[in-house]
Amino acid sequence: MDWTHRLRLRNLQMLLTLAETGNMSQSATLLNTTQPGLSKWLKDLEEDIGLPLFERQARGLRPTAYGESLIQHARRIEAQLDTARDDLDAMREGGSGLVAIGTSGASSADTVPLAMLLLLQRMPRVQARVIENTMDRLMNQLAHSEIDIVVGRSAPELQDRNVRAEALYLEPLHFVARARHPVFSLDRVDWPDMQRYRWVVWPRGTPIRNALEAALAEAGYPLPNDTVESNSTILNLTLLNNSDMIGLASHRTASRLQALGALRIVPLRLAGFGAISMYWRDDGANRAAVAAALECLRSAARRSTGDAVAGIEGDG
Repeated sequence: MDWTHRLRLRNLQMLLTLAETGNMSQSATLLNTTQPGLSKWLKDLEEDIGLPLFERQARGLRPTAYGESLIQHARRIEAQLDTARDDLDAMREGGSGLVAIGTSGASSADTVPLAMLLLLQRMPRVQARVIENTMDRLMNQLAHSEIDIVVGRSAPELQDRNVRAEALYLEPLHFVARARHPVFSLDRVDWPDMQRYRWVVWPRGTPIRNALEAALAEAGYPLPNDTVESNSTILNLTLLNNSDMIGLASHRTASRLQALGALRIVPLRLAGFGAISMYWRDDGANRAAVAAALECLRSAARRSTGDAVAGIEGDG
């Protein structure tokens, strides 16, 4: 018999608890079972699979490469079951299901909220969750079925093989600062003017940070040593509004914040463009709320594409 036929939800909990604690006795207590029983179950599972899942060390259990692989699958299954429970709970209460969307700073101020408004018009009883984070963390959550859709700067290097991708639009990056920043009193802003101030930048390795470094290389200037790294849109906005720091934002985010009077776009053009994409798993797109959210994201991207193009032409 295929060993997978012998696994039950209880067994997945046992595996995940062992991975979390690394201790047989502690795991047995948490699972309300006996240590000999848990140890025998693990031994039988390893014999069925024909591979060692944990290394027995003096300090406890450590997953092998085979164990890590199985643990990752178990986490995906657990996350999918959690989503199924929440989805059915939402429908039981008269809703249209659940959708969880992850957004990076590049899309959190414009595309995703506009798509949310469209989704709520189309499915008034839908239960929506929006999580903002960096693309690397969001893509990891998507790969583990913890969220349904990710929207942000294109990051093919972070894409799991089971994840679908679709480019929504291209847009430039802008430097931004508070409305009364001294830089706006200059007749012409150039790179040396920007280097006089501390910058707020996104963490190393994030797509928007990579785009900034590429633009700086194109202009022949290094990233200043005097920077603050932050992946929080709200924190960055507060820092910029209460200091002479210089920040970075994608075109739509910068335009939205400027229209709200929160920040102004610095008139210094950055070379290159950034692509905004959305990512999802095929198994999740079968759910009505997820499929509708994908369509609403496409509509929101098309709706504001004209504004983005106008902004690009205006910068030229």
